[in-house]
Amino acid sequence: MNDRLVRALTADGRVRVIGVNITQSLNKAYRRHHLSPLAIAALGRAMSASLLLASNMKKERARVNVRVAGDGGLGLIYADAGFDGTIRGFVANPQFTLPPLADGQQNVSQGVGHTGFFKVMRDVGYGEPYSSTVELIAGDIANDVAWYLASSEQTFSKLILTEVINPENSDAPVQVAAGLLLQIMPVATLRIAKTTNRSQEELLVQLEAKSNTQNFIHLLLQDKTIEDVMTELFADMHLDILPMSKDVRFHCPCTLDRMLAAMKMFGEEDLRSMIAEDLGAEATCHFCGEVYHATTEQLNTLLADLLVETKA
Repeated sequence: MNDRLVRALTADGRVRVIGVNITQSLNKAYRRHHLSPLAIAALGRAMSASLLLASNMKKERARVNVRVAGDGGLGLIYADAGFDGTIRGFVANPQFTLPPLADGQQNVSQGVGHTGFFKVMRDVGYGEPYSSTVELIAGDIANDVAWYLASSEQTFSKLILTEVINPENSDAPVQVAAGLLLQIMPVATLRIAKTTNRSQEELLVQLEAKSNTQNFIHLLLQDKTIEDVMTELFADMHLDILPMSKDVRFHCPCTLDRMLAAMKMFGEEDLRSMIAEDLGAEATCHFCGEVYHATTEQLNTLLADLLVETKA
C-alpha cells in the first residue's frame, strides 16, 4: 500500500482532518540511515509532522522543515517535507536507544529530551523562507507540534503521531507509521464562541475521544488505507474527503553534481590536498545517507573552474 496524505473536512465544516501514512518512506529512511528503533520512532513522528504542516501550503514547490533540538541522546532530529508529498530527514545520533515503555512504544520523549527547541521553517515557494521557534514542552513531538500551532497560529490542534515497530524484521521493521491532525477551523471557533461555552467544550471532548491512539493503530494494522481509517474514526461526523490527496515518498534531491558544486567551498588549498594526498574525495548526504565519490579528474576540473572564477 502506497504512502498517502489525505485532507478532509467534517460535513458541518467545523473540523479539518488531515491524515498521513508514511510506512514505506520510514522504512526507506531506516535503511538509508541504519536507525535504532528509538530513532525510527522519533524520525517518523518528525516526518509525519512536517508533511501535515506542509499540506496546508499552496504552492507545489512549497516546503516545511521541522527541527527538534532537545537535550536527549538522539540529538537533532530534522525532517523536510514538500507540498508535493516528498519527505526526507535524519537523526544526529541514529544508533542511540533506550528501553521501550511499558506499553511497548518507544520512549521518544526521553530520547528527545524535555529541554530544547522546536523550530519550523516554511518556504512558501517564493521570497525568503520564514521560521518560528517554541520551547519543547513534552519531547514526544506530537504535543510539541500542537503547542507550536497554538502559539504561532492560535489554532486548537490535536495530533496523533504513532508507529508500530518490529525490530526482528531487519529489512522493514516499521509495520505502520502514520499521523493525524485535527484542527477546529477558525470560523467554526468564532461561531462556537458566539453560542455557548458548552458547545465548544462538547466539540473538544468529541475530538479528544476520537483521537485515540490505540484505535488509530488498530485500524492501521488492519491494512486499511488512510482514507478508510479516517472515515471510520469520524463516521458520525461525515467526513468530506477533499481532492488534494497525494502520494508520499522518501526523496532527496541530492546529486553528484550538487555535491561537486558544494566542494568548491573548500577552496584551492583543500582541493589540492584532496587531489595529491587523498586521490579523490567522498561525501555523504546527511538527509538520505547517499555516498558520493569524486575522482581526481573531477576535482582537477573543480580546481580549474575555481581558479578561473577567482581571476574573473
